[in-house]
Amino acid sequence: MANGTRKLTAELVARVERMEPDPGPEPGTREHTEAEFAAMADALLSAYRPTELWVFAYGSLIWNPEFDFVESCRATAFGWHRSFCLKLTRWRGTRDFPALMLALDRGGSCQGMAYRLPDRDHRGQLVQLLAREIDANPPTNVPHWIAVRTGQGLLRALAFVAARDGNAYAGRLPPAQVAHVLARAAGHWGSAAQYLFRTVTMLEEHGIRDRNLWHIQGLVAEEIDGSDQLPEARFMQRW
Repeated sequence: MANGTRKLTAELVARVERMEPDPGPEPGTREHTEAEFAAMADALLSAYRPTELWVFAYGSLIWNPEFDFVESCRATAFGWHRSFCLKLTRWRGTRDFPALMLALDRGGSCQGMAYRLPDRDHRGQLVQLLAREIDANPPTNVPHWIAVRTGQGLLRALAFVAARDGNAYAGRLPPAQVAHVLARAAGHWGSAAQYLFRTVTMLEEHGIRDRNLWHIQGLVAEEIDGSDQLPEARFMQRW
């Protein structure tokens, strides 16, 4: 329900869960090479060479980090907010029905998790992280050093933020439109509803409730519960 009392569940997500063929990179784009990821890591380390490497996670990095860490804590990024502002035409969407993915966008604040990576081979760890988080070339989800506040005080951490001039930037969309997309989109990594469900669930396990995200998950639950034909939806989403 729009008042947030409806809750997205694993059973509702299962109704729309499916895999779609991977369409590959969009025309005019390509995947990054290992050398390009290495160059990005070098640029990040030339801008700031940390004694302790911290990463700020606000979405899938919380429930699927794919990196080793030695310490974690809740953290707040000021000047950034969690937003479904990235359009995906693969991974959890397709050309015919793009999905939306979370990124940090300018303004507000965002509660998430900060992870400290091992004190070794920071360059190699950054390359691995960049390869996980950045798909399109040129990218719209870009790495950026930001300040986050934790129980230990202020830390400088790497985060992935939205480049507003990027091809995949969808802007600030109304919650109802976001929910409409998340209830229907899927790609070769699974459904957008699953992505939302896992993010909300893990945030709550860490004691974090994002009011906007909670509102959207309620709307997605309504969308799925109100239709038996969402998995068959095939049409181009206009932005």
